[in-house]
Amino acid sequence: MEKKLITFINKLESKIIPPTIECNRVTHEANITGKKELFDKAAELRVKLAGVYANKKDYVTLKNLIESGQVEDDIIRRQLEVIYLNYKWYQADNKMLKALIKAEANLENRYTSYRARIDGNRVADNEIDEILKNSTDSELLEKAWLASKEIGNEFVEDIIKIVKMRNDIAIDLGYSNFHEMSLKLNEQEPIDILRLFDKLDELTKPAFMAQKETIDSYLAAHYGISRKELKPWHYHDKYFQEGPEIYKVKFDNYFKGRDILKVCAQYFRNLGLRVDDILSNSDLYEKEGKNQHAYCADINHEGDVRILANIKDDTYWMETMLHELGHGVYSKYNNMALPYHLRDAAHSFVTEAIANMFGRFCYHPEWLQTNICNSEGTKIKNAAKIYKSLVLKQLVVSRWIQVMFRFEMKMYEDPDQDLNSLWWRLVEKYQMIKKPGRRNSPDYAAKIHVALYPCYYHNYLLGELLASQLHHYIGKEISGSKKPFKEHFTDKPETGAYLIEKVFKPGKCYRWDNLIEHATGENLTAKYYSMQFV
Repeated sequence: MEKKLITFINKLESKIIPPTIECNRVTHEANITGKKELFDKAAELRVKLAGVYANKKDYVTLKNLIESGQVEDDIIRRQLEVIYLNYKWYQADNKMLKALIKAEANLENRYTSYRARIDGNRVADNEIDEILKNSTDSELLEKAWLASKEIGNEFVEDIIKIVKMRNDIAIDLGYSNFHEMSLKLNEQEPIDILRLFDKLDELTKPAFMAQKETIDSYLAAHYGISRKELKPWHYHDKYFQEGPEIYKVKFDNYFKGRDILKVCAQYFRNLGLRVDDILSNSDLYEKEGKNQHAYCADINHEGDVRILANIKDDTYWMETMLHELGHGVYSKYNNMALPYHLRDAAHSFVTEAIANMFGRFCYHPEWLQTNICNSEGTKIKNAAKIYKSLVLKQLVVSRWIQVMFRFEMKMYEDPDQDLNSLWWRLVEKYQMIKKPGRRNSPDYAAKIHVALYPCYYHNYLLGELLASQLHHYIGKEISGSKKPFKEHFTDKPETGAYLIEKVFKPGKCYRWDNLIEHATGENLTAKYYSMQFV
């Protein structure tokens, strides 16, 4: 039985590895250049891969092997589980799958190339972000915020068509909708995730309400208006997902004129995690037509790891590069001796946890002192305010992700409902921001994740929980600190050694829940996140 399965896996790998690598490379180049022909080529390669996984005979073979319970070897059985889940998505009607892949590729191309306009002038996302963060002109803020939402009006019809296409495929496979299917195919039970989010709502709501009072009082004074006059464009970013800098910590001053890449490379090197090869392989600065966001891509699961970014010498890009390099080291230090299908993160939110843990450090007083200020011989004097800023940021992002998770869940349950109203009901409930006037626009459609990275956003919050859990464990058990959250692991290569051995190298050999227990000695819990931020 196991020999038969090994033969099957070997044949499968010969079919999927070359086109997967090529697809990853082409997709990365497409996001750098914005060239439609590259997006089209990537779509063709995805269709080719879909054809392999769509094989009904292979699927029946895998299903029978799963149900037989006769595969006893742990590594072989885990490969079977992972491959079976990969096949299951592609058992839908082939025409439906091809249509979806092409529609998504076309939309990805349009999102990548789109530029908003203010007063008729094309502006990059970075420019809008700078206006929302730094301007005190309410008229300009409103223009910038509205400009950031225009992409939603442009693409909403295509997004709803794609949502319905995804639902049709899910129903064809026996699920009630795409949201349910997406979680289950990623080894998550929707009811368990919802319960966890309900618990997080309960834990964070009182602290967030108090924080929101402080934020609103500050912003009203800052803009010279009453609290009742505050609008969504007064909260310093497009979605109130990061939070305004109300504690007057000028974080950008720490990074102005800094070589962001040098700081990152030195920090990770001191952990025993070298990233120079990742950075030299990456495309890191703004270009016309280039994707304006950031991501890390594992091209071949053999060490070819690349980052796309649009770096400026500010806090956002310091955090982003620490975050993306967290993804990068996870991929780089995977165990290359593992079978191909296990040479990946235990779950997407586990790699998010690593990325989040590192990204937070640019708001960590001790990290800033050691990695930024010591080189200038200066001392941080506002450590308490810096820590308060991190707490604010975490409370704000936790409430924002509540909106995204619950919106997608409800949208896939009924995509024909009034989604504009649904979006603002959730924003008002979880973020306590009121809809401006009688606005009735598809503001949700401006968020690229809704269109192109569906039913993924909740993993960011699960990643935040695990980031706190790992931070506490490393600080206490590896560094031996009585104040684990004070630790930032600089010049502590034992941190890198622990992460490589306990988190990175196991790859996908364990389910995500078993991996967390293996690495920290307990199941995923919200208690450390609450301990750190609530």
